[in-house]
Amino acid sequence: MYSDRQKKKWKSALLAVLAAVCVFFIAFFIYKSPASGNDSETAKAIQLAVQKSALQCYTVEGAYPPNLAYLEENYGLRVNTTDYYVTYQAFAQNQMPDVRVTKRIH
Repeated sequence: MYSDRQKKKWKSALLAVLAAVCVFFIAFFIYKSPASGNDSETAKAIQLAVQKSALQCYTVEGAYPPNLAYLEENYGLRVNTTDYYVTYQAFAQNQMPDVRVTKRIH
């Protein structure tokens, strides 16, 4: 009887340790995984938002906007310039501007 109780305590302790390790690894990967890919996804979302606003301007006015400020003032575009650099280069009124977004390093 004594050995059965010891085995049950040992198994319970082992299961508790394994459960704690599993919870730690799951929490670690949930915390790390989105953070690494989140910046690039956010940058791509900002780039697409700027391009869609520029295309909307082209559709309405017949010309692409000269700069990013024009889109912000006239088309309600809001860009997180605190965390991201947005480069907007307009070549001509009838060509889609080159939009590049990069994460700022603080």
